[in-house]
Amino acid sequence: MVQILLHTKKIKSLLRFQYFVILLPFLFYPAFTQSELIPNVPQVLPTDQGTLNVGFTTIPAELFAGDTARLQIDFLNTKTNEIQEHIDYRVTVTSKGETVFGPIPLTHTAVGSVKIPVEVNTAGDYFALIEIEGILFQPIPLETVSFKFSVAEAQSSNESQNGGCLIATATYGSELAPQVQQLREIRDNIVLDTHSGAAFMSTFSQFYYTFSPTIADWERQSPAFKEAVKIAITPLITTLSVLNYVDIGSEEELVGYGIGVILLNFGMYLVIPALIITKISRFSRK
Repeated sequence: MVQILLHTKKIKSLLRFQYFVILLPFLFYPAFTQSELIPNVPQVLPTDQGTLNVGFTTIPAELFAGDTARLQIDFLNTKTNEIQEHIDYRVTVTSKGETVFGPIPLTHTAVGSVKIPVEVNTAGDYFALIEIEGILFQPIPLETVSFKFSVAEAQSSNESQNGGCLIATATYGSELAPQVQQLREIRDNIVLDTHSGAAFMSTFSQFYYTFSPTIADWERQSPAFKEAVKIAITPLITTLSVLNYVDIGSEEELVGYGIGVILLNFGMYLVIPALIITKISRFSRK
């Protein structure tokens, strides 16, 4: 009876792992459309005089005390809503009434879009004040706009462990294994480098950690099961490696490549096995 129960648990864990591949497209959809899932959603506000609109978001979207946030600031033309080039600006970040960053000297951006690293050492609400004093090399009277973003308490050690690739680490035996490092680099340097990618990871992680600890435990207990999982995840890791060889420069490109990888895995994990089973079934009938 005990063996039957253990076998049943193993089957359930494997099924949940398969479901994760099937549900990837549906995870992308809510991640891009439900702003309530994202702690710091992108904002666009006009300056106090209305000369420019300013877009603001943090990278990553979910910030914890001790992180280094990158403030993504886009200066937008109010008529075209396109990036306005050649802006003179200052940035100051405050929290709890105290200045934690800046004010920086009056700075010129030719491209009209900047990413500014800011250390957020304590949890709470932060305010980014952006001051604009020049457009297209012409001085203008001071215009300002302010944005609020939030920082959560630092993650506990258990939560930090959950930030790793549990299944891949158990499969390949170490966090330093090339396959595990590859997954980590794709996550940190490609997916989390965009707002949509960070939103996807936030949603995906909630689902992934409902079954990954169980599968990792089974791998450590059973070498045969470990080899089976290795065979199962090899196509997934191989297809994800494609992201290392493409130039992803925008949210749209990340979504496009991401959907392509999902469809490729959908074909390998579902369509091809279904075709094989169908052919075997037809052959057995003959």
